[in-house]
Amino acid sequence: MSAAPPLERQRAARSDGEQSRARLLHAGLRLFALQGFAKTSTREIAEAANTNIAAISYYFGDKAGLYRAVFFEPLGSPPPDMSGLLAGSCSLRAGLRCMFASFIEPLKHDETARLCIKLHCREMLEPTGLWEEEIDNGIKPMHAALVALLCRRFGLKHADDDVQRLAISIAGLGVHLFVSRDVIEALAPQLSATPEAVDLWAERLLMYAQALIAAEARRRKTAARTKPTRNMGRGADR
Repeated sequence: MSAAPPLERQRAARSDGEQSRARLLHAGLRLFALQGFAKTSTREIAEAANTNIAAISYYFGDKAGLYRAVFFEPLGSPPPDMSGLLAGSCSLRAGLRCMFASFIEPLKHDETARLCIKLHCREMLEPTGLWEEEIDNGIKPMHAALVALLCRRFGLKHADDDVQRLAISIAGLGVHLFVSRDVIEALAPQLSATPEAVDLWAERLLMYAQALIAAEARRRKTAARTKPTRNMGRGADR
């Protein structure tokens, strides 16, 4: 029997390598999420991934490199396209929908999503430095983009504290759903039992966010009407 052509051998080797790397990522995710970075050894990860311990050095450099890849790489479905939101080129509604999709989509991938949540919570409690990077490179840009959209909605050149509060509150709708999934499933498991149920969350969160924005618009309008009256009253007292 003749040997496989060189190109086929290269493809087979590449496929095996991709599978080994993926197994290391998923094994690392499980062990890091359950045990933490310090208590997880490379030998444990290699055994769980059914691969040679040298593969960790080959693909990731060391344990810290594997941890970084596990923490930052999307291990479920590809993340939603955030370019429109981050560039400020989309409408407020489209930006909100995009932001909530980043929280909602991972919930369709049960075990992976749960482990990612645990890993991020553990990183906050047992920091290795990656959470600060996540804040700087992920959370802050998304917050700034949302603030910019809200400023456009209210006709502001610069965000005031109430815009900052509103942006944090809107994002909090998605954060709570993502982080508190175990609690939500204990209270009402049917709300995330199917992909369709998860998709419905996205629609509802969008509606709730728009209600918060409308409430802030009304508050600003009322404040603008009453401000001259207050100033006149102060002048009369003098």
